[in-house]
Amino acid sequence: MPYLDYHTAGESHGPALITLIQGMPAGIELDMDLINGELRRRQGGYGRGGRQRIETDTAEFLAGVRNGVTIGSPIAVRIANKDSRLDDAHKTPPVHRPRPGHADLAGSVKWLTTDCRGTLERASARETAARTVAGAIARCLLRELDITVFGFVRSVESARWDGAVNAANLDEMRSSRDQSKVYCPDEPASEAMIARIRAAKENKDTVGGLVEAHVFNCPMGIGSSVDWREKLDARLAYAVMGVQAFKSVEIGLGKDVASLTGSKVHDPIEFRAADRDTPSLGFTRPSNNAGGLEGGMTNGSPVVVRAAMKPISTLLKGLLSVNLNTKQPEQSDYERSDVCAVSAASVVVENVVAFEIARAALSKFGGDSLLETRQNYDAFLEKASMLPLEPPAGTIA
Repeated sequence: MPYLDYHTAGESHGPALITLIQGMPAGIELDMDLINGELRRRQGGYGRGGRQRIETDTAEFLAGVRNGVTIGSPIAVRIANKDSRLDDAHKTPPVHRPRPGHADLAGSVKWLTTDCRGTLERASARETAARTVAGAIARCLLRELDITVFGFVRSVESARWDGAVNAANLDEMRSSRDQSKVYCPDEPASEAMIARIRAAKENKDTVGGLVEAHVFNCPMGIGSSVDWREKLDARLAYAVMGVQAFKSVEIGLGKDVASLTGSKVHDPIEFRAADRDTPSLGFTRPSNNAGGLEGGMTNGSPVVVRAAMKPISTLLKGLLSVNLNTKQPEQSDYERSDVCAVSAASVVVENVVAFEIARAALSKFGGDSLLETRQNYDAFLEKASMLPLEPPAGTIA
C-alpha cells in the first residue's frame, strides 16, 4: 500500500482550502460529526478574531470516499472560504509594510516583490483548517485500532494548569475541556487564562501559550530506530513545528531533562502479567518522563507532546517596520487577526499528532483495507504477547 501522506492547498482569502490524502486504507467509516466537530473547535476559543464569525467550516469530500467510507484511492477534501476576496484589490490591497513575526518580509524578498500579500495569504494560519481535516480523518482510522488522542491548553502567557491527564480521568478531562472557553480542563486555570487574554486585548497586544497532546493505548514499537527520518519523535516534532506560530516542541519532560540526572529522568520498567494481552504487553512504568517514546519508537506508555505557541504577530497597535518601497520607517500593516489563538492551536496540534501516529501505525501494520490492517495489528500483538518465541532452527536465542 502507498505511504500515508497529505498535502494542502489554498490561500486565506481564496475560494477554498484543499486537503489531498493518499495511502488511507479502504473500509474506514468516516465520522462526519467528529470531522466537522474538530473544524468547529478549531474556529473557537476565547480571544479569536472576527474571521471566525464569518466562516462555518465543514468538510466536503470530492474523491476517495463512497457512501461515507474510504475506498483506498486518494481522498480530496474541500473547505469553502466564505470570505473569498483574494482577487479584489480593494478588499485585499497590497501590503508594503511587513509585520514583525510574520513571513511577510522574508517571503517578499524570496519572491522578489515589495507586496507581502501573496506570502501572507498562504502563510496564514487559516491553512491549518486543511491540516485539521487530515488529522480528523486519521482519527477515524485510529479509533478502529482503539487509539485515542486528546489535546488541551496547558497555559496562556503566565496562567498555567499543572494537573495530570491519564487514561483513568480522560473522559472527565475531555468533558471539562469542552466546557472551557480556552480548552483547558481546569476551571480556575481557564478563568486565569481568560483574564490574561482580556488584558492583552485592552492593551492592543497578543499572548501565546503551551498546548499538549496525549496519545493513549498506542501499541509498542511503532516508529523506527533504523532510519532517522522515521523516528516517531522526530516526525511528531516536524509536524507540530510546521504549525504556524509554534517555536518549540517537547516530548515528555522535554528541555527539563537537561537539568536532571539520569536516575531521575529514565523511566524504570516493570511487568504486570495481567496486562500481557493489552497494547502495552504488560510492560508498565511508574513514570513517563520519556513521553512514551524511546529510540524513536513508542514504548507502551502514553505519547506526550507539548508545544509552545508565540503571541500572534499581528498587533492592533502595530510594530515598527519599514515600507518596502521607500525603505522608510513606518508602523506595520494591520490584517484582521486574533488576540490569542492558543485554544485553536491545541486542536490543530491534536490532529497533526493524530496523523503522524496513524502514519506510523500504517507503516507497521498497514494493508490495502482496514480489515487487513486490523488483522496485521492483532497478529502482531498476539505474537508479541507470546515472547520469547521459539527461535528458528540453527539460530542462537
